[in-house]
Amino acid sequence: MLDQVVTMFDGMQRMMKKLKKASYEVNMKEFRRQNGHFFNEMIEYVEKADEKAEAAEEIARIFVNAVEEEFTVNGRIKGTIQADLNFFMIYYVFPAILLTESGQAKLLADTLCDAWGSTFKDSKIGYTDYDTLYKSFKEKIFGIF
Repeated sequence: MLDQVVTMFDGMQRMMKKLKKASYEVNMKEFRRQNGHFFNEMIEYVEKADEKAEAAEEIARIFVNAVEEEFTVNGRIKGTIQADLNFFMIYYVFPAILLTESGQAKLLADTLCDAWGSTFKDSKIGYTDYDTLYKSFKEKIFGIF
């Protein structure tokens, strides 16, 4: 399950660079086109499970372990890489989960967010949906980049 899930981070640097309203919209469409199968697989697994919370925890564990393994060098993840990963989760991964519009999307996002925060140093992050993020842009995210 979720083989090669870390490939969704392949374009992370490009997708976070000079993030503006128009580029965010384009990036999210492309991100979902390339990675939608991962989100569908995760949601479908939780929806079909008898114990939905346990299924969400299993997915979260697989996801964070894969990311940790991919980005750990010499026993740690560089602080700047971790910050990029955190922002990427907030801007792309969590909104993409919520955009599935599944009844289990919030459970999965909450569980993944908790697992992320307890696995990675200084990574107690939150999330919101795509529309809220998109509306927060003027020309640039929160007017600061």
